[in-house]
Amino acid sequence: MLSQRTFVLRTLTFAASALAMLLMCLAAGAQTYSRGQIVSPAYEGWEKNDDGSFNLLFGYMNSNWEEEPDVPIGPGNSFQPGVPDRGQPTHFFPRRNRFVFRVQVPADFGEQELVWTLTTHGKTVKAYGSLKQDYFIDNMVLTSETGAIGSGVTTPEIRANKPPVLEAAGDRVRTVKVGEPLTLSAHVTDDGVPKIRRRVRRVPDEIKDVRLMPPHYETVSSATGLWVACYLYRGPGKVNFTPPQPKTWEDTRSGANSQWAPYWQPPPPPADGKWAVTATFDEPGTYTVRWHATDGALWADEDIVVTVTR
Repeated sequence: MLSQRTFVLRTLTFAASALAMLLMCLAAGAQTYSRGQIVSPAYEGWEKNDDGSFNLLFGYMNSNWEEEPDVPIGPGNSFQPGVPDRGQPTHFFPRRNRFVFRVQVPADFGEQELVWTLTTHGKTVKAYGSLKQDYFIDNMVLTSETGAIGSGVTTPEIRANKPPVLEAAGDRVRTVKVGEPLTLSAHVTDDGVPKIRRRVRRVPDEIKDVRLMPPHYETVSSATGLWVACYLYRGPGKVNFTPPQPKTWEDTRSGANSQWAPYWQPPPPPADGKWAVTATFDEPGTYTVRWHATDGALWADEDIVVTVTR
């Protein structure tokens, strides 16, 4: 027979083992990945244009925190039916990227579907664009989904908000050599809505302590106020931007250079409204770099195509 002391010790040992297993299972369920996971295309919804046509809006979810796959236009990155290239990205940033591009369809699109097919790490995922009523979006939906306002929140001021006016300077097609700096600039104006959401700033040591903690929001929340970034949209290689650009993807970690990161605030805009960046390309090929201007709620994009030679 077991003594009472032995029985208690075995019971405690079993309980400790069970607790350890439970914690391991919970950790596995909440596990995040740096690389090796897939990118899933996402259909975000549709909006109606003044001429009666429609825009289908797409984005994606990259399940990795670090890996940025490149998937060229082709069987692994295409639209059906019709033209396979509908302006979709070929470079995929980490995590959630909402409302990345629009595909215009005619007024008589009706009950048709436009399907975006994307293959990464050997797995193919499709997103189905349609005009189903549940997918209707307007500026208030965009504002809410980007985290600029809370769900169900609205004011006359925010309803009247307009996206920034963005004008890229110079030719839309450029040529440059590998390693040769290319200066790009854009002029941006905004109506000042929404106002900058003041956030509590933390000292560097505090940010270091909390930057890798998981986000504590149930839904995404973003800073507001005008900011501008230039980023790689398509291309076969890496592009280095100087100065470093704010992230256009939802990096929710404290200390990240992202409008969705706690304590982040947009940098002061240039007095003349002219934003400039230097881009350097590591490999030859054809690239698309995108200017992105946002007030934290609505945005404008313009693309520059760059041919890089040796």
